[in-house]
This record gives sequence, structure tokens and C-alpha cells, in this order.
Amino acid sequence: MATTRGTRRDFAALEARRMAAARLFARKVSQNAVARRLGVSVAAAHRWFHAWQEQGRRGLKAAGRAGRKPRLDQAALTRVERALLQGAPAHGFATDLWTLPRVATLIERLTGERFHPGHVWYLLRALHWSVQRPVRQARERDAGAIAQWKRTRWPRVKKTPGAAGRGSSSRTRAASRTTRLSGGRGRRAGGRPS
Repeated sequence: MATTRGTRRDFAALEARRMAAARLFARKVSQNAVARRLGVSVAAAHRWFHAWQEQGRRGLKAAGRAGRKPRLDQAALTRVERALLQGAPAHGFATDLWTLPRVATLIERLTGERFHPGHVWYLLRALHWSVQRPVRQARERDAGAIAQWKRTRWPRVKKTPGAAGRGSSSRTRAASRTTRLSGGRGRRAGGRPS
């Protein structure tokens, strides 16, 4: 059962397949035949056979979850998300900007677990948070002057459709480049008069 990265394996189905192998082994079916019938490698069937011989069906039971157990459970992640929604100043930071090092500090304060700031991004994605970059603006920015310029000056400088005249880069249109170059004397693309 091939898996691709990011997809979850069906552990119950994997265990059911091993139990089917145990039933076949009990009926004296060869390891090669078990591998063919269940669509697994011969090496997997070999491992299952030896586990079945040593421990019986118990040796083929699922081992439990795959991978390392998460350091933060769902309740801890919920506490972290609530704290993030309160804003950075509520937790002693100077600005209302959450950076990965700040979130790592917050997680350590709330849960006692220390995470590298680079790993914090995986936790935030699990909470469905995304990157938000603040818009950079000049300190001298004058919103009133910008609004005034948009109301009065912008309509005069803005290009309007059709103001420059008709033009096209297509060879089949009347105002195409070839027609203008030939002087527009009614010649077709082949050079014959029309």
C-alpha cells in the first residue's frame, strides 16, 4: 500500500491485510503466494511469516500510531490559539506583530515546551494560520494629500481606452503593422493588389 507524503495511512486496513496473511499462513500457503495474493513484496510477507511464527496473530497486530507523539495536545494548541488572538501586546510585546520567535516564546510560556522558531510555522499551519506581511509605508505619508491627488489629478493623467487611436499587432486587422508600413494601398499579404 503505497502512500504519498502528506496522506494518512489506513492503519486498520494495513492490520486487516496482515491478518489475512496470517490466515493464509495457517493454511500452509507459501510466502510468495501470500505476497502475490495481497499485493505486497516478498520481503514483507517474509517478515509477517516470521512474526506470525514467533508470536502468532498477536505479532501482526498494529503497533499503534506511526511516528513520534506530538508534544502539544489539542487542548494546548487551543490555548495557544486563544493567546494569539488576544494580540502580541497582551503578552508583553511592544508591537502587535506576531513573529515566529515571539510565537515560540509564547508557546514556551503557556505550555513549558520549547520549539525552534522554524518549527513554530508547522504548528501555526496546523491551526490554519497564514503568513501576513505588514504593508510598508513611508513615515511622511499624508493620507489626505493622497486622497486629494486621486480625486483631482489622477482623472486627468489616467489613460482612457481609445484615447491613443486604433492599433493592432495582428496581420489580419485593417490597422495592422504591415498595412501601415505599406502605406495602406490596398495590397494583400501576398503582395498582389486587391
